[in-house]
Amino acid sequence: MRITSILLAVLLAATTAQAQNTEAEVRKIDKSQGKITLKHGEIKNLDMPAMTMVFRVKDAKMLDAVEVGDKVKVNVEKIDGQYTLTQLVKTP
Repeated sequence: MRITSILLAVLLAATTAQAQNTEAEVRKIDKSQGKITLKHGEIKNLDMPAMTMVFRVKDAKMLDAVEVGDKVKVNVEKIDGQYTLTQLVKTP
C-alpha cells in the first residue's frame, strides 16, 4: 500500500511539473473579476491547443505580480468546471 502511495505521488508531481511549463503572454488583467487573458502555448495536461483565452486565477494576489505584455509560465487546472490558473511565474 505504501509503495502505491509513493508511486501516485511521483506521478502527480511529474504531471504538475509538466503543466507548469506552459509558456504564455499576458494580454489583459481584470483584478476586480480575478481573471487574466493569456496568449498561451499548448496546455498538455488539459489537451488544449495554443490560443488566447481568459482564465480565472486561484488567488487574486497572483495578478499583482504581472503586467500586460509580460512573458509568464503557468499551471492551469480544471477546478469545478473552470479553467483556473494555479501558478503564475513571470519569466525574463
